[in-house]
Amino acid sequence: MSLIRPFAGLRPVPEHADAVIAPPYDVLNTEEARQKAEGRPYSFLHISRPEIDLPEGTDPYSEQVYSQGADNLQELIDKGILIREPQDCYYLYQLQMNEHVQTGLVAVASIAEYDRNRIRKHEHTRPDKEADRVRQIDALNAQTGPVFLTYRHNATIDSLGDRISGASPLYDLTADDGVQHRLWRITGPKDIDLITKTFEAMNCLYIADGHHRSAAASRVAEMRNSEANGDNEASHDYFLSVIFPDNQMNILDYNRVVRDLNGLEQATFLKQLEERFDVQTSDRQVKPERSGDFGMYLSGQWHRLTIKPAQIPEQDPVGRLDVSLLQNNLIDPVLGIVDPRRDKRIDFVGGIRGLGELEKRVDSGEMQVAFALYPTALSELMAVADAEEVMPPKSTWFEPKLADGLVSHMLD
Repeated sequence: MSLIRPFAGLRPVPEHADAVIAPPYDVLNTEEARQKAEGRPYSFLHISRPEIDLPEGTDPYSEQVYSQGADNLQELIDKGILIREPQDCYYLYQLQMNEHVQTGLVAVASIAEYDRNRIRKHEHTRPDKEADRVRQIDALNAQTGPVFLTYRHNATIDSLGDRISGASPLYDLTADDGVQHRLWRITGPKDIDLITKTFEAMNCLYIADGHHRSAAASRVAEMRNSEANGDNEASHDYFLSVIFPDNQMNILDYNRVVRDLNGLEQATFLKQLEERFDVQTSDRQVKPERSGDFGMYLSGQWHRLTIKPAQIPEQDPVGRLDVSLLQNNLIDPVLGIVDPRRDKRIDFVGGIRGLGELEKRVDSGEMQVAFALYPTALSELMAVADAEEVMPPKSTWFEPKLADGLVSHMLD
């Protein structure tokens, strides 16, 4: 079983592709999805968030929702809006957000290699979210949300990508958020063989985003192999992936806002910070420019926090992350938030929203203090995964996002 392989993708016909593609299912809530899909009957949100086609208040995890998604997928196939590729192929997928361009490969990746940790993880999954994806894949008999993978860049794949992207793309679409999505089909036997063998020679791949989707695909494979006596070459033994080289990835900051100061007076709070940070007030927004620096917004005032060197565990790939330094030296010991995954006093703001969003959340009175972080480096993510460790929650925010609906993987 190879690390990756080509597949016969399910994709929109070019004339309807713009009407089909949608944001990833997990970046919109039900109401936002309902509004975005209004007047767009071919939007993939009818498949990824099918509760929007049911009465308001419908439980998004009810059996009716998964059944509705399967019906909506079949309807787009029956109408010829989505078509199945006549042969196995790879795809080249290019994203452009402002000046940033990244080009990756759409493939299906081996669940056996995922289970062996050759496709490496860096996050825990939540049982409820994992179960949701299991039920969605099983109901649709398809994987519609690609897992975002990365690898250490490779000259052979770079050269092939440059050559293929010089031709006219199958799609060239601009989404509502201004991100450009281009897709090329790779059907030549020599190119397919070169890609498969080049990736097979790689030591590993890394999950950047999509831990619940990959874990769910593994569970579906286990379930179906148990029923089919373990056919290791079945389509369900691979999961839909888009694989980008590490030197093209774009990670933004993932910031924190906290509801209160844990009962502390502001002066006492600031005094406690000085035990582990150098604290300076600023007359402008503080966007950290290096690891170990943090911006803090409190009572209309920005502060620059610089972690003291003695607090950095240099040999610990998890402990030396900025998200860990903030958690272990401030959010836990000072603000009393031990488990940021479950504590309702803390929330997380993707860097795409800018520092103005932090000011807005605090100035409104909804939150009392906000923290701006320096983005986690991809090399740090890889080091954690290589050590088989787990990153803290909300450590990375990748932009641009992949589109749902561009290519799906049907399970035969």
